[in-house]
Parts: sequence; C-alpha cells; structure tokens
Amino acid sequence: MSAPDPIERHSLFDDAQALVTGTLFISLGVVMFNHTGLLTGGTAGLAFLLHYASGISFGKIFFVLNLPFYGIALRKLGRAFTLKTFIAVALLSLFAEFHPLVLGFTGLHPAYAAVMGGLLMGAGFLMLFRHRASLGGVGILALYLQESRGWRAGKVQMAIDCCIVAVAFFTVEPMRVVWSLLGAVALNLILAVNHKPGRYVAQ
Repeated sequence: MSAPDPIERHSLFDDAQALVTGTLFISLGVVMFNHTGLLTGGTAGLAFLLHYASGISFGKIFFVLNLPFYGIALRKLGRAFTLKTFIAVALLSLFAEFHPLVLGFTGLHPAYAAVMGGLLMGAGFLMLFRHRASLGGVGILALYLQESRGWRAGKVQMAIDCCIVAVAFFTVEPMRVVWSLLGAVALNLILAVNHKPGRYVAQ
C-alpha cells in the first residue's frame, strides 16, 4: 500500500490572496445587505443592528466588537489563526468603508440582495476558513467546535445566525428580517456543503 500524499501547506502568498479575496467578497455582500436594510448573523449582525441604531459606520463598529474575541482565539486556536483573523477583520472593516465610495445601486431588491449577498459572504468565509482564518466572534466558535468536536462549522454558524437574526424581529421591519433569514441560509448553505471536516487537507 502506497503512503498517503503529504499535506500541502499554504504559502504566505496563498494566505494573503485568500484574506484579500475573501474579505472583498464578504464586504460586497455587506454593502448589498446595508443598502437594502438587511441583517446577518454573528458579530456582523450585531454590528448591523448598532449601525442602524446609531448611524456609526458598519466598519468601525465591526472592528471594535471583535476585539474581545482575539484572546479566546489566541488560547484556543493559536497565534497564526489569531493573526490572520485580526488581519481579515481589519481588511473587511476597511473594504466596507471603501465600497460605498466606488459602488452604488440604483435598484436592488432585498430578495436578490439576500441571496446574492449571502452567497458572496459564504464564499468569502469559505476562503478564510480554508486558510485557517475567520472574521472573529461566531466564526471562532464555529471553527473551534468543528476542530474539537467534529461539528460542521456551517451548521453551527447557521443555527447561531438564525437565532441572532430572529431577535431582530423586535427592532427591524418583519419583512426585512424574513429576507435576512434567507440571506443567512444562503450564506451558511455554502459552508455546510463545502466546509466538511477532512474534505480539505491543505494547511
């Protein structure tokens, strides 16, 4: 019986392009959600709620909200993961501020924004997860549970995200919340199908 092929490790360039491309995808989804008044789950969902309530930009709030989670990431998932996650959060915060300067929508239906924005964010998260990075918060918890208990990150994140968006029924127009739940399903479907334990072995 032949020996298994050695695990291919990501180069510094591999990680860099994944962090930039992944956060660009996610930030574009964030802009679509923001334009149509939608929400998402996790730390980003809380950032959206605070943004809508206070008028402070999503990028600034999102960056600050993630600060407490870096200590957990450092203890549970290691220095490299924490550093890449910090860079990803910083990039998303910057891109979320940059996109409105160069991109505008004359017409964008909330249903389309929910599905397309959710798929874009799901693809972006997949890139980050496969390069051992996240956007903090719920992403850190989902990856930790997948690595320690074998729970699929997509299913963990979907459950938490749907709960967070459901809470928004008390503060946001109900139909917006319905579209937001559709977006959460689209986002996490990408992860549930494509981010299974053992399927992707590069490090």
